[in-house]
Amino acid sequence: MNKEIEAFGAKVLQQYAVLGHYDFVNIVEAPNNEAIMRVSMELDSRGTVNIISMPETPIDDFVTLVKKK
Repeated sequence: MNKEIEAFGAKVLQQYAVLGHYDFVNIVEAPNNEAIMRVSMELDSRGTVNIISMPETPIDDFVTLVKKK
């Protein structure tokens, strides 16, 4: 799966096997949200994985954004 993800311009940074609701967690880096959407749509369309994307924001950027309110 890593090579397939890389073909869309994203990169797998870390992989974990976990207990609980999910079996595996992959930390993936992409140049933008559009790239990760392509990864999600392609892999999810096969029906073999359930993908949850959670775009991140560094906490300092988040605090700055909230203070602009």
